[in-house]
Amino acid sequence: MELSIEQLRQSFEQQGYIADQETIITVYLALKLKKPLLMEGPPGVGKTEIAKVLSTVFDAELIRLQCYEGLDENKALYEWNYQKQLIRIQLSQVNRDAQCTNVEDSLFSEEYLLERPLLKAIRAEKRPVLLIDEVDKVDQEFEAFLFEVLSDFQVSIPEWGTLNARQIPIVVLTSNAEREISDGLKRRCIYLYLDFPSPEKELRIINAKVPGIGQRLSLEVARAVNYIREQLLLRKKPSISETLDWARAVVALDADRLTPDIVNFSLNLIFKNKDDIDTFRQELGTQGLVNYLNGNGKPGNGGKG
Repeated sequence: MELSIEQLRQSFEQQGYIADQETIITVYLALKLKKPLLMEGPPGVGKTEIAKVLSTVFDAELIRLQCYEGLDENKALYEWNYQKQLIRIQLSQVNRDAQCTNVEDSLFSEEYLLERPLLKAIRAEKRPVLLIDEVDKVDQEFEAFLFEVLSDFQVSIPEWGTLNARQIPIVVLTSNAEREISDGLKRRCIYLYLDFPSPEKELRIINAKVPGIGQRLSLEVARAVNYIREQLLLRKKPSISETLDWARAVVALDADRLTPDIVNFSLNLIFKNKDDIDTFRQELGTQGLVNYLNGNGKPGNGGKG
């Protein structure tokens, strides 16, 4: 199924994903050219969500390779079920019947193969979405292996030979920019940088994802989160999902606007460590945030945490 740019944008919005024109066009080109899409940006800006939306839009299986330090080819591609193979060998030694004479050949049959995400994506009968999440966490050796796989969409299993992809997967790679991705990998991908949304865009996201929220409250939540991200030096800036959690929590508290008490009761929805809560209380405070939202002079602590 091929979609136009406008159809792709509408499909994303139907799934509640609000994307700007640059994002939609970049995703469209990655699909059209059948090239991997490499998305870079801070955590919590919606990179992984794009893969999930694509999986839904194209009714495709989402196959996820979660990257981490020390990830190797075996964990990403395939392994043999050694325990099962050992049991097979032991049974053949005990029974020594005609059925066990070719045990060495059968040890590397389909029965003993453990597919990992890369091999699963290559062997899929129907075109899947392959999500390679947080690729910046792996070492350069694994990255080199990865971009060779993504170049040819084939892998080699010594006992079987070379396997070519049955369908070229829709490939999405994400990076939190913890380290620089190699030029070799970038050359094989279409690149997209995603940053935190503007207040206007985040307002649209809130309205799409939080049913029953009032217009004033959704606007105040969007402006408040944007101000917190931009003005405070935090260990972890609130993600879009945390914005949505905060909005849902405030609605659950039957609030129609942000007040110092409401903000104070719900701080743990947007801050996930004590240092950031302390920074907020010392540099801005609940009253200071409300002052900013109401346009009452320069934001500040206002004498309240």
